[in-house]
Amino acid sequence: MDNLGSNFIKDVMIKDLESGKHDKIITRFPPEPNGYLHIGHAKSIIINFGLADEFNGKTNLRFDDTNPLKEDIEYVNSIKEDVKWLGFEWDNLFFASDYFEEMYKRAVLLIKKGLAYVDDLSAEEIREYRGTLTSPGKESPYRDRSVEENLDLFERMRNGEFENGKKVLRAKIDMKSPNINLRDPVIYRISHTTHHNTGDKWCIYPMYAFAHPLEDAIEDVTHSICTVEFEDQRPLYNWVVEQCEMESTPQQIEFGRLNVTNTVMSKRKLKQLVDEGFVDGWDDPRMPTISGMRRKGFTPESIRNFVRETGVSKGSGAVDSQMLEHFVREDLKLKAPRTMGILNPLKVVITNYPEGQIELLDAEINPEVPEMGMRKIPFSREIYIEKDDFMENPPSKYFRLFPGNEVRLKHAYFIKCEEVIKDINGEVIELRCTYDPLTKSGTGFTGRKVKGTIHWVEATNSVPAEFRLYEPLILDKTEDGTEEEEKSFLDNVNPDSLVVLQGFVEPNMRESMPHDKFQFFRHGYFNVDPKHTTVDKLVFNRIVSLKSSFKI
Repeated sequence: MDNLGSNFIKDVMIKDLESGKHDKIITRFPPEPNGYLHIGHAKSIIINFGLADEFNGKTNLRFDDTNPLKEDIEYVNSIKEDVKWLGFEWDNLFFASDYFEEMYKRAVLLIKKGLAYVDDLSAEEIREYRGTLTSPGKESPYRDRSVEENLDLFERMRNGEFENGKKVLRAKIDMKSPNINLRDPVIYRISHTTHHNTGDKWCIYPMYAFAHPLEDAIEDVTHSICTVEFEDQRPLYNWVVEQCEMESTPQQIEFGRLNVTNTVMSKRKLKQLVDEGFVDGWDDPRMPTISGMRRKGFTPESIRNFVRETGVSKGSGAVDSQMLEHFVREDLKLKAPRTMGILNPLKVVITNYPEGQIELLDAEINPEVPEMGMRKIPFSREIYIEKDDFMENPPSKYFRLFPGNEVRLKHAYFIKCEEVIKDINGEVIELRCTYDPLTKSGTGFTGRKVKGTIHWVEATNSVPAEFRLYEPLILDKTEDGTEEEEKSFLDNVNPDSLVVLQGFVEPNMRESMPHDKFQFFRHGYFNVDPKHTTVDKLVFNRIVSLKSSFKI
């Protein structure tokens, strides 16, 4: 697996191993199953699994399923698939819900130690009492309940005697702390909701900030690696581990989260795009979800290389989305077979080519990888070219096809446009051309030269195909220059993020399978769509164009 290079987290691990603090590195990837994973999660996966792998350690996949209102088994299954697809295998599979009984016991321990109490304040009142970043909070009138009363109320909460929101359990820390996370945070709430894993066994659920450090400690995690927004919660993390008297004491370490330009990195917003029909599901190729990128055609190698290049640091600056595209180009250029596809067809009849004759031409499958061999391309009197490769009245320095001009057909012959056929509306529907049989590609023809080379597909044996071309779904700025934060992110949805074209591909593409990848001459890299391809019709998603101005 790819090495992550030197970084500050690895330095901590090396020091801990050399000092004898730990004899084995144990990390975890702990997603909440409330949505599909996106490219930001890929960085966390690669860091957690990658660093453990480098030290011959272990990584647990753990689902932080403490909020049944938002979680679903569909998300659990999708996350498992994504982790495996990225190339990783977890050593253990855990659910936070597996530890609910243990968490309950630790909460009871806090109550007995006088460090937790049942509060009757509403959520709004708790927010008011908490204070602000510049003013201290004030204590709840229920803060000084006796240990016996708190134990009784907490047990009755568990037994389902109270409605949602009527009571919570709070840690008793310091309402005047400059760190607002330590101002008596809520650690349990009532939720009469069926859980995907525990059913109706529980009606109280631990809050993430209480559950997460306990989960890490129960699993003997040595380094709890998370993103920088959890840095302010580290004192609470350590408080929970210490005061709950956990035998294992994991160390929380934060790294800068991955942000990518023109990309929404919020599961809540991504869910909104799905729910409101802006996309056709979590795996829509315009989505930054791992499943969407897989369907679009990205390879796990390209994503791992991208994350490795972005590095591991505290900073969270936005990375140009073109950088991610660069790595998939680099990966596919040595893997993807070359072929020709016509996305917007215009018929060409070569009038001096023998009727009924089909000639098989030779072409390399991938010129950069000669060992991939050769392919056969049929050629006949009727072919399709791109409409964009013909202009009736071209500007200067236009070297493709126009009346009286000659071009080379890729892998084939020179053809010359002799006649333009139009429909009753004046639209060009067919070209009549002639070819020069002496100009066959590969014969060493050294006569006249032409400046333009265009691609084509033989018409009578071609395979109908649909091509889906993608642009960023979310634009960082609207046309009036307004930043996304100043208005709803939905106002920045790109109406031209998907263009669907109907065309043709070479007949040797007929047996293509979902997720097969190809480089189409001049158009870019494409992936056979696994969702819409049928036995009767191929659907291709464009992964990336052939070239970019981005430089590493």
